[in-house]
Amino acid sequence: MIWPAGTYRDLFSAASLFSILDILAVAFLLYQFFLIIHGRRAFHIISGLGILMLVYLVSVVARLQLLRTLLETLAPYSVFALIVIFQSEIRRFLARIGRRRWVFAGEGSSRHEVAEEIALTVRDLAAGKIGAILVLERDIGLRTFIESGVRIDGLLSRNLLLSIFQPNGALHDGAVIIQGNRIAAAACFLPLSVNPRLPAPLGTRHRAAVGITEESDCLAVVVSEETGAISVAVAGEIISRLTPEDVEQRIVRHFRRREAAELTERAQTVLEEAGR
Repeated sequence: MIWPAGTYRDLFSAASLFSILDILAVAFLLYQFFLIIHGRRAFHIISGLGILMLVYLVSVVARLQLLRTLLETLAPYSVFALIVIFQSEIRRFLARIGRRRWVFAGEGSSRHEVAEEIALTVRDLAAGKIGAILVLERDIGLRTFIESGVRIDGLLSRNLLLSIFQPNGALHDGAVIIQGNRIAAAACFLPLSVNPRLPAPLGTRHRAAVGITEESDCLAVVVSEETGAISVAVAGEIISRLTPEDVEQRIVRHFRRREAAELTERAQTVLEEAGR
């Protein structure tokens, strides 16, 4: 039976399309898994496994029979070892995919609610002169700093934040890190800024707020324990003497810039694909 020439082209195009989808699916899963392990000890374990694979390739090329035999003997047991070592990361990986927001509707309203809750919280903290530092994660993950504190993973609310920063409480010292609309951890340690241009009177909380924003694109809100003054740190700079309303507006504006950048990037991608 002879197939028309056009049929071969159609089959080839369909096969190419499925191959592209296959590659994109694998790349997406690998990217999500990398986000899970990035900044954790598991990342170093993966690096160690990569080095062992490189050593195995060298042993094959250089014909190092004893080393090759040893690595081949250990290989079958490595699968079970990886499942045990990465069981928590695998759970997080599956949970991340399960709760991923595929439709971005309602994200703006959620961000406004978070900003409002934080503004109400800092208002109460400032009135009582209770020192606090809140860090809002953006695109660059803060997993390393989250692991330095006490894991909370609770829905963000004013009452929960006020209870965390109660004086003499177990979680009072350190920072609260917020991911989306959830409190990821409390009592977290942050890097202190050594920028000589910062005003000398700035205390440890304020320098920690500046320090974390020097290393990532997050936003940090600080309440002074001495004066009750409210400050916001972004991109290594700190703005002091703000009102709760100012804080709310700055939070919304900070994350609105990210959403605008994402929309611009998506538009450029569509235009590039259309041009092809």
